[in-house]
Amino acid sequence: MKLKHGTLAMVLAGGRVDELNVLTYYRPKSAVPFGGFARIIDFPMSNLMNSGLERVAILSQYRNFSLINHIGSGAAWDMIGRNRGVSILPPFQGSEESSWYRGTADAVRQNLDFIQYHDPEVILILSGDHVYKMDYREIIAYHRYKDADLTVACLEVPFDKAHRFGVAEIDGEDGEIGGRILRYSEKPAEPEFNWASMTIYCFRPQALYAALAACSSDDNEVEFGRDVIPKMMDEGRRVYGFKFSDYWGYTRTVAEYWQTNMDLLGPEPAIRIEEWGIRTNLEHRAIRDYQPLKVGPEGAVHDSLVYNGCVINGIVEHSILFPGVQVGRGSVVKDSILFFDNVIGENVSIRKTISDVEVTFGDGCKVGGAGGSGDLPTLIGGSNTIPASLSIAGNCTLYPRLSPDRLHGDLVGGEVVK
Repeated sequence: MKLKHGTLAMVLAGGRVDELNVLTYYRPKSAVPFGGFARIIDFPMSNLMNSGLERVAILSQYRNFSLINHIGSGAAWDMIGRNRGVSILPPFQGSEESSWYRGTADAVRQNLDFIQYHDPEVILILSGDHVYKMDYREIIAYHRYKDADLTVACLEVPFDKAHRFGVAEIDGEDGEIGGRILRYSEKPAEPEFNWASMTIYCFRPQALYAALAACSSDDNEVEFGRDVIPKMMDEGRRVYGFKFSDYWGYTRTVAEYWQTNMDLLGPEPAIRIEEWGIRTNLEHRAIRDYQPLKVGPEGAVHDSLVYNGCVINGIVEHSILFPGVQVGRGSVVKDSILFFDNVIGENVSIRKTISDVEVTFGDGCKVGGAGGSGDLPTLIGGSNTIPASLSIAGNCTLYPRLSPDRLHGDLVGGEVVK
């Protein structure tokens, strides 16, 4: 099958990410709602669409119903047609393959038949759970110009954070564009260099096939950063780094996820969503069918993103509300992120809280901390009912679908209710 532009894109979207706690209880990280209307995977998907790359495979494993439902046919990103489309590739059982994906590289290895069927000139492998804007044609062009076996998109990070990433030392061969990777280390305890891998890889197909064959194991996980890149470096392959310098939201922890959402707000937002060309599937959760936003005579919205279907009769400040949220009279929502169809009663105070879908807050309850820069958000799992007048302090966590008898007394800071 002939590929337009010769590139096959594969999106790694199967992981849960334990650090996001209850937000990934029923969904992979890539399907976590973001920004009041989208899902995190919408960012790489929209980047692919805006880069003209229209043949995409999504590798999904953990609780993938939400992700499959969101991606749908791919129509939201114009990926329907004879030579374009989105394929979702979960693990499968057959005559040869019969295991779950064991690492990022193993997920690709288990789908080599799919790759070889399309016979691409370039294989572009992306993480499905980062927030950024990139024209992938630039890294593909650089990859081809350098005749590389592998090109890794890299972002310079502070040394005190470099231990969280795979990091590369890049020579000055092409200045601000990129250069040859001289050394690479996966999550080093004491980093000596700080160009962090963004989990965006351009591979020459034959080089990828050879690396996967050399790294594959029947017993261990196989990861690109830990196994494939070091193996290719050891073999003297042509491995290059492509330097990226714009906004990149990692969103691996609750604090990072909250801050990346807050970067949409303020007089000079770090993420200018209206300029990024982000698409989402408006059919998912019937977003397109909600009525317009309604703000009542006692309602007010300040420095916030509040979407269709919301009814605001209280005060919303520096917050993000997804479709269907209702805020009752006398209530204040501040520094918070409320997912779809939350219902807030009257005289409720919600501060620095992330609330999953379909949560009801009874009249007079108080949720969340003071909202200082060092405070962690309070997390409310989906489909919960918070009793009237209950007080839940900052940095508390409530698991989804709690029975009413689990919430019978005020919660102090840091408590977890399962």
